[in-house]
Order: sequence, then C-alpha cells, then structure tokens
Amino acid sequence: MKPSLTFRTQKMKAASLGKEDSVPSLVGDLIIQNELDFHVGEEDELYGGYGRVMNSYPYRKFSCYDRKLKDTDVNTAVLENDYLRAEFLPDRGGRLWSLWDKEKDRELLFKNPVLRYGNLAVRNAWFSGGVEWNIGIIGHTPLTTSTLFTAVLELADGTPVLRMYEYERIRQVTYQMDFWLGEEDHYLNARMRIVNFSNNVVPMYWWSNIAVPASKEGRIITPASQAYTSSKGLVYKVDIPVAAGVDITHYDNIPESVDYFFDLGSRAPKYIAHVDEGGYGLLQMSTDRLRARKLFSWGKKAASAHWQEFLSTADGGKYVEIQAGLAKTQYGCLPMSPHTAWEWLERYGAVTLSEEERKKEFNELRDTVTRKICADPAFQEMDQVLKDSKEMAHQRAEVRIKGSGYGAMKNRECALNGRPPISEHLDFGAPEEKQEVWLRFLENGGLICPDPKKVPRLYPNDESIYEKLKETIKNQNKNNWYAHYNLALYYFQKGKYKKAYKEFEASASIKKNAWAYHGMASSAVMRGQNKKARKAMKKGIRLRGEDLSYLKEGFRILHMSGGYEEICRIYDSLKKRFQKDGRLCFYYIRALHETGRSEKARRLLNADGGLEVSDVREGELSLGELWLELERMAGQEPDQVPYRFDFHSA
Repeated sequence: MKPSLTFRTQKMKAASLGKEDSVPSLVGDLIIQNELDFHVGEEDELYGGYGRVMNSYPYRKFSCYDRKLKDTDVNTAVLENDYLRAEFLPDRGGRLWSLWDKEKDRELLFKNPVLRYGNLAVRNAWFSGGVEWNIGIIGHTPLTTSTLFTAVLELADGTPVLRMYEYERIRQVTYQMDFWLGEEDHYLNARMRIVNFSNNVVPMYWWSNIAVPASKEGRIITPASQAYTSSKGLVYKVDIPVAAGVDITHYDNIPESVDYFFDLGSRAPKYIAHVDEGGYGLLQMSTDRLRARKLFSWGKKAASAHWQEFLSTADGGKYVEIQAGLAKTQYGCLPMSPHTAWEWLERYGAVTLSEEERKKEFNELRDTVTRKICADPAFQEMDQVLKDSKEMAHQRAEVRIKGSGYGAMKNRECALNGRPPISEHLDFGAPEEKQEVWLRFLENGGLICPDPKKVPRLYPNDESIYEKLKETIKNQNKNNWYAHYNLALYYFQKGKYKKAYKEFEASASIKKNAWAYHGMASSAVMRGQNKKARKAMKKGIRLRGEDLSYLKEGFRILHMSGGYEEICRIYDSLKKRFQKDGRLCFYYIRALHETGRSEKARRLLNADGGLEVSDVREGELSLGELWLELERMAGQEPDQVPYRFDFHSA
C-alpha cells in the first residue's frame, strides 16, 4: 500500500483529567532527580543539577483527575505502510501510543489498555504507555496531557508527514516533531527539532521515554559497558551487565525501582533494543545528537506491581522503559546556545534475535547486535536522511489540530519589540483573548482589573511583561490588584520571597482575593514563617471553599506549616463531596493523628478497605508511613505495609 496518514476518533477507556488547577503550585513538589548528590569522575560531565526548577510555573497542574474509567472519544493520527502502523495521540502531548508490526502481527510498544492518570509529571497528571516526548525541564514534560499543534505536509515523493509542534513556555523555545513512513520503510522516522531563538543560553532537556512490555526473560541490549545510577540520593557509575550482584540487562532480576543511564561512547552507534523471551522486540536508534540511553525498571517489590496496576488495571500488563536523551543522564540539562537549532533523527522498528544469539552473554551479544546494526542500511543512512529532510523541516504545514495560543502571543510580543517571529514556518495561529489582554498591556500599559472572584485566566512568564509591570505599578497600575499579584509571582519565581509577600499583600489590601492569599502563604512557607502562612491560607480558603484544586493546595500548605488544627476545623466544615476526596481526607487523617486523635485517624484510614489517594506522588511514602505509625500506636507490630498503601518500590 501507499503510505497513508489518517485522522480518527477512537473510543478508549479513560479517566477524566479534570480542569487545570486554579492556582499555580508555587512551593513545588518532590522531583526525585532534583534531590541528588554526585560521586562521579571529573571527565563524566553530567551537568548535575543544571537547569533545575522548583515548580511548573507558568503551567498550572492537573490534580483533580479521577480514577473512574468510561468510554471516551480520543483523537488519533495514524501513519501506515505495508510494514508498520503508528498511532499518535495529538491531544496528549503527541504520544506515540502504538507501533504495530504488520509483518509479525504484533505490538512493539506497551499499549496501556486504559488512559489513567497518576502524579508522576511536573504538572502532576501522567499516564503510562507508548512513547512520550519530554522537553524542557527535568521530569515528565509539562505538555504530556496537552494538545499539540498537529499538521500535515509531504516529502518530495508525496509521502505524508505528520508534524506536531508547540512553544514551550518555561524554556521559551519551539520544538517540532516530524513523523513519516516511506513506502519501503521498516522503521518509523521521527525527525526532531528544538530551536532556541532567544539571546540567552537555555538549559535544555529531552528524553524520548519508550514503554515496552515486560517479559520474564526480557533483555536490554545497548553498546555500553558502564552506566550511571543512583541510590539513597547519591549518583555513581557502575560496570554492566552485573551491578550490585544482578545482571541488569535481564531486567526481571532487578529487585527495586531504579534507573540505569548507559554510558555510550562518543563513537558508539546510538541505539537501544528490548527483546522478549523469543528474541523479538523493539529497536530504537538515532543520529548522534541523541547520545544517551536508559533503562527504568519498577523492580519486583509488591509496590512495583501496585504502581503499574495503579496506572492501568489489575490485568493491564507490566512494562519497563527504555529511553533516549540529549544528556548522559536525567540529573541535569545541557546548555543550549542562543539562536541555535538542535536536530536529530530517531527510528523505531522491530528487531529479532536468533536462538543462538539469545544464548550469548551480554558482552558478546552486544558486540554481535552492534555489528548487525552498523551494517544495516537503515542505520547507515540516517545522517543523510536527516540532512536531506532539512528543507522539509522548514516548510509550512497545513494545521489540522490547533495547540495553545502562547506561540502566537510570543510572536506578537516579538513584533512589538521589533524582533522577528519565533518561527517563520510554524503556524501558531492567533492569540486567544486571555493572551490579548497581556498584549494590550504591553502596547499601552493598561492592564484590566478582572473580577477577583474568578480564576485568573493566564499566568505570564515573559520578562518584557514583568519589566512593564515594574514600570507601571508605580502609577498607572498602582491600585490594580491584578498587577500587584502578577508582579508578586515574578518575584517569587526569582526567589525574592520577601518582595513577593509584600506585593501579594498589596494585592489583597486593594481587593480581597484568594489568589494573593495563596501567594502570601506560599511566600511565608518558603521563609519559614509558618504562622503567617497559616493565617493567609485560611483567608484564601474562606474565599475558595468550593474549589477542590484550591482546597488541595491550601491543605498542603497548612500541612507544611503545621496547621493541623486548622485542617481539622476546615475539613469538618466541608461539604461531603469534598470530604470524599482522597487527598483532602489524607491531610485530615494526618492532622487528626498530629493532634492526638490517632484512633479516629486509624479508623478513617482503614475504612472501606483503605483510603485511596488518586494523586499519590512518585517517591511519596506518606500513606504507608502513616499506616505504620497508626498501627504501632494501636499496639500492633505489622510486618509490612498493606498492598493498597504500598507505593515504596525503591
């Protein structure tokens, strides 16, 4: 068949994502990679910690998703030829959801049977399965549940190309992903391009996160003899395949949740393969820009199985992740020069090992597979394909699905300052009304003063806006609560918490608003002023007591600042539908325990089979630890945490 590209709507079992939170999570969340020390050699150049950010601002989180699965219409884009069918989810970060090998009639990726969210991404909501494209900051991308611009164009020979792209607001870069299947291609082509159009060096992060179905005899092959890993907060280097007494390339042997970042030499071919017990699986390879490869295993603990079930269903299957990234590890970003484009080509397809090859020890197998890949024309031609497709990568495409208006907003901002657009060929359309408000402010300094009872529609993240705010706050916007609020957010992001508190306070004094009280509480927490934090947060909750996302954030700050009595009083006054929320109930149970009502806390935690917290965070052990504390206070000596509360996979 001729290669085709079709857009479809499919029914999938999916949980509701819910609306964006009403406030940004300023005080941040646990990001495991941000809490590490490094014990590596001076030649390793890991850029450890470079580019860390403390929160997802200006993006708001999604923390109000549920776990109920129902038939949901999901947009898909499908590329197909005689050998492969690739299915993408444009409304969920452009995720490559399925790669079907038509010759073997088998799925190459782990295709989750459901879309179910968990708190693993920088904006909280994340789902497992397929290939996720992570850009910008350490962790799962801010755009993992967002709709990308999705467009179509053609290669010179008429082969259809699927393009997905966006403007990423934290790093303020554009990125585009061009996918195609030529008539004779046995590998999906993924041509990636990131552009730093600014005058500044930008910390940059990219990892293609590939979920593959776990197999009892599954194996990883990549051209490395060492890997970086971490344990108890320390990053170090190990020899492979055997690390800590375990052959990690036979990943089913790995006891606990762990990352291994394989150290591929500069001259090594850039690939990673996963095969099952029959020697069949996925091969991912790339040009040299995408230099690193990784294995992530959930391990074999009960919590490891629980996490995978939590993100899917009891019979949804298990997976491991193989990944490919720009830097050697995910513990830091790389510096990206001003006015620079980074481009590379990835290819995804099937690999099969013979029975004889499967019997080989890792070093011999690695060398055998490496020789085969280096001799494969599909690998040899990648640099030339990347070069030959450069003209296509600069062509305009016909937009089928619209993304956000932030790229259009940035284009208008550039025009106002006499600068060229952020891209000549990427069509970002027109700004939305919420963005026009800030563009008009840049033009004339006048900022609308919205109803403080309504959720702010946009959080800016542009230096020119903040410079204008600092200039106009002295006169034109002196009595504008919204101007003071947004200037306070700027100071907070710069770590100037005292200045931020004063501006939030000024905003609330001009007009009482829950947004400024949340900001005051966040600023006070960051300065260790817990009494101030509790006082401000209580005021905010009085104004937004019908807003679940605000309540969740408010309870979190009260918990951080020791406001246990306040949590109990507020929770007892809430409507039943809010009291049923797992996260709010958890904070209440914790507060009961902290205020001496441990038996009541124990009963509540164990009621109805045990509390379920939909947005339990990866690395968060609070549920299991609380259960153990309460059981021991009741005179029990439990051997292990119940499965329902066990998320400790490491």
